[in-house]
Amino acid sequence: MIDRIIIYSGRYHDSVRLMQASQTLRNTAGVDEALVAMGTELNLSLLEDLHFDPQQFVTAGPNDLIVAARAVDEATLDSLDQILDEALTRRAQPDEAGGRPQFHVIETAAAAAGANFALISVPGRFAFVEAMQALRAGLHVMVFSDNVSIEHEVLLKEEAADRDLLVMGPDCGTSIVGGIGLGFANAVQPGSVSLVGASGTGIQQLTCLLDDAGVGIRHAWGTGSRDLSEAVGGSSTLRGLAALDSDPGTEVIVVVSKPPAESVASKVRAAAAACSTPVVVAFMEPGSTLEAAANSVLEKLGKPSTTFTSWPIEGSEHRPGVLRGFFSGGTLRDEARFIIEPVTGQVSLTETSVGPSLVDYGDDEYTEGRAHPMIDQTVRLDRLQEAVDDTSIGVVLLDVVLGYGANPDPALELAPVIQQLTKAGAAVVANLCGSQGDPQGLDYQARQLHAAGAAVFLSNAAAATCAAELVGGIA
Repeated sequence: MIDRIIIYSGRYHDSVRLMQASQTLRNTAGVDEALVAMGTELNLSLLEDLHFDPQQFVTAGPNDLIVAARAVDEATLDSLDQILDEALTRRAQPDEAGGRPQFHVIETAAAAAGANFALISVPGRFAFVEAMQALRAGLHVMVFSDNVSIEHEVLLKEEAADRDLLVMGPDCGTSIVGGIGLGFANAVQPGSVSLVGASGTGIQQLTCLLDDAGVGIRHAWGTGSRDLSEAVGGSSTLRGLAALDSDPGTEVIVVVSKPPAESVASKVRAAAAACSTPVVVAFMEPGSTLEAAANSVLEKLGKPSTTFTSWPIEGSEHRPGVLRGFFSGGTLRDEARFIIEPVTGQVSLTETSVGPSLVDYGDDEYTEGRAHPMIDQTVRLDRLQEAVDDTSIGVVLLDVVLGYGANPDPALELAPVIQQLTKAGAAVVANLCGSQGDPQGLDYQARQLHAAGAAVFLSNAAAATCAAELVGGIA
């Protein structure tokens, strides 16, 4: 095999396009490995993990595009230039765009379309300017982009408050507006329950659990994961809560968040108590689970509580060794932590070689310059592959998040490494966060993961409980 690395200084492409280009090169005959990515610290580390020579990319930085490929011969490597160019530069043809006009300025587009809502998905360092322009054009804004400074987030939300508008984000991965899913939303049935949340996967988990119980969703507004921090003060959560309380189509409201700042949590609970619409508050903290929140919604709707769908492994026994968690959702990771720590003791939230750990590979440090692990599982797959050879591991816990925008067939990539883990003696437990309407096929994904040897649960809390019981030897 022959390696080739090319560095393009100052050339940027969005992470989804780079992920697609990498996959295109990997699928080319004669290519053993390929990575097309920005030169972030994480991506440079990934290149080393793929055994590319660090001396060949030692000068690369976050603003440089790196193309690395390993192939059978020089001719194959030469052929990749045109393939890569097509993958990175292809644009929609007129018939693909439906003949619609193309706009380059938000104000012009908003005026022409009569729009009142803008979705911003550009590199984080550009998102603030675009979002501010949208607010000044009178639009509610969803900022899908991550890696936006908290100072800029505060300025955007102050501007929105002055204009009586709502900012969802930055780093708002999931929203449902009037039944229409945006970002990593799931295909859930319409209904009368609305959510506002500083948590993308928390929203996804709750909407999927409610869908499993036959309850539909009206709105689900993400606010960005930092909205309930001291610095931001719950600005979008409080505005969203007030707007949903005045919505006649909403019967029950759910507020969901990663662990909030205590003073901000108090403000949100007070606002929820003052609402005329019943409100369920689901903050990720010890004793609180998204499964319990879903059952609280059922209770407020006058419906019986339920046990959510699962595909367990019969006869599972205690597995000596440490527990390792490989997550793509921060809220799901936090929920699992609070369930597992009473059994194992303190859990590390970073990659470690000793003791139990739960890592969120959707965190900003892992996504700068590359696609989110819900789209591109490369980093998680590499870490799971490393776990196969780690004899200290007894239990592996992971989430598999389905829905629009997510990996089209995550089980296809995960099943082989799950088989290797179980063959090596580890138990594998998976939270499958999805709905029956999702394009990946909920039952199909569950069957593939289960056949590979994983115990599969629709409820993340149930998956974490199973993992805790296995590692703790609890009957």
